[in-house]
Amino acid sequence: MRTSAWPVVFVCLLLTSGLGLAGLVTATPHPETESNGLTENETATLWSRDADEYVNETVYRQRYGESRTPIQQLANGTDITFTRPPATAATWTRNDFGDLTAGSTQTSVYPDHASLTSGRFIDDAHATFFAIHPSTRGHLEAGETPLYVAPNGSVRGFVDYRVRIPDGHHSNRSSVTWSLVDDEISEVRLKSDGDVIVRTRGTHTPVLAYHLDETWSTTLTLEADIDVRLEKTTTVSVGNRTQTEVAYRTETITVADSLDVEVYNLHAYAYDAAYPNGDTGVALFQSRPWQGYTLTEDGDSRVRGVWRFYTARDNRWDRLTQATATDETEIHSEAHPVYVHAYPSRIGPRAEPIRDGPKILDSWGKERPSPQTTIPDTVAVEVVDRAYTPTYGLAVRTDELDRDALRVIGIVRDSNATPITSTVSSGPDRELRESRLTADVVTQTNDQATVHIELRDNETGAPIDLTADERQVSLNGESGGGYITIADQRVRTNESGVAVVSIDQPGVYTARYHPGTWLVANPAYVSETATARWHPLGTLDGWVELLIEVGWQFIPFVVTFYAGKQVLRFFGPRDDSERYP
Repeated sequence: MRTSAWPVVFVCLLLTSGLGLAGLVTATPHPETESNGLTENETATLWSRDADEYVNETVYRQRYGESRTPIQQLANGTDITFTRPPATAATWTRNDFGDLTAGSTQTSVYPDHASLTSGRFIDDAHATFFAIHPSTRGHLEAGETPLYVAPNGSVRGFVDYRVRIPDGHHSNRSSVTWSLVDDEISEVRLKSDGDVIVRTRGTHTPVLAYHLDETWSTTLTLEADIDVRLEKTTTVSVGNRTQTEVAYRTETITVADSLDVEVYNLHAYAYDAAYPNGDTGVALFQSRPWQGYTLTEDGDSRVRGVWRFYTARDNRWDRLTQATATDETEIHSEAHPVYVHAYPSRIGPRAEPIRDGPKILDSWGKERPSPQTTIPDTVAVEVVDRAYTPTYGLAVRTDELDRDALRVIGIVRDSNATPITSTVSSGPDRELRESRLTADVVTQTNDQATVHIELRDNETGAPIDLTADERQVSLNGESGGGYITIADQRVRTNESGVAVVSIDQPGVYTARYHPGTWLVANPAYVSETATARWHPLGTLDGWVELLIEVGWQFIPFVVTFYAGKQVLRFFGPRDDSERYP
């Protein structure tokens, strides 16, 4: 696979088995690449629906008399995923579409999912979507797998039919014969919610460029008009005379196929904040799944969301039916559309560079159940297997930001956009303040201690009231308020910036201030910690209790010592005065 901006970031090592497509499974000789626009390595990455039944290189060479590249060997045993939607699916589909061949006048070719229409003279007619690119099939959850399409793209379709020529009849005095004069696909149209947006001359394999800039979601309809003209010749013999009558019969039918799509208009909104040490907080929001964003001109500093990608063929086009007036034959398809698929990955959001790059602060999105059931068993990718957050929003902290280079990258190929700078109450470039947190043990007994926590603005000394902060709501509808944690408790300071906590176990406790998100908090603060220590020896009663406890611990030793001494006196040597009275 050629080096590019979207390298493979994860290769799942699970091996699965399933139905493979002849000529596409990489355990067999790899497909020809001269006419599909891809290298052999790129072609090998396309087939995530193949059967991952690995054949080692020695057996492969013995069986087929040729060798494979490392990428081809890898793709034979597993599926390859991407960090960005690759162009390979559209390139393959565009070139492979040329191999799609319609039938003859009296033969119709169609996939199983085609909607067939028949009339008096036209039979097995259909217009079927072959592919639409750029696009990405999103796997959001069970029952929700929308097809996101670029606002400007191309639709490829397949139109075919066969002509039913009526049987003639003959008698001693008359005969009727039928012949085909003309048949054609007169026009092909693409509609959006019933409105025609593209017209083109009739063809079996139309390609229609569309523009849907202002549409959010729509139903695309591919329509084709099919015209047939037949000649009916009637001959009547009356005595020695023969009369011939010629009449023409015509028929026009319209065939159609519909496809629901989500038009992927990428409009992201950016929010900034300045940290006390010079770092910058950046948060971006987009109401649909998106891949991530770059923070610098060279793109080295970037953030990715939860989405990853794989490519797979539309297996509904694996086999076609070739129908005549007397027979239907299943044939192997020479053309296979390939699509990009986006899925939530177990890898989760990532920032690059990994060690010294941006730090992900938070992600937002309505929690969804796993879409694992929407991905075929023959696709081995690291999809989440539990509820996940689809990262419609991502906030980071970075020491390297070029605002002019801030670019958002979508899940549909080539869908990039400059984010719109949004303002929240104090403006787009908010300043974050330092806070001052203290925690002191003010009272204690043998069983309990009371910790006094105080939170203030480090610059002004003003108390920070977190009960008021609690009423704030973040952009995703959740509470945006800050809080303090200590001893597995979550507390909030009052109007005086004070909170009181009781603890019942001796130890060293760390109080940590978790500030509300700077997206809604005004003023906004950075996190702070403080330490409090409690030990029973901090009181006189504690010392007395310690001495009593130690004394009780020594009693067994004293008793043992005394008993041992008495035994020694009983069995030990005696002096002479005791032996001789």
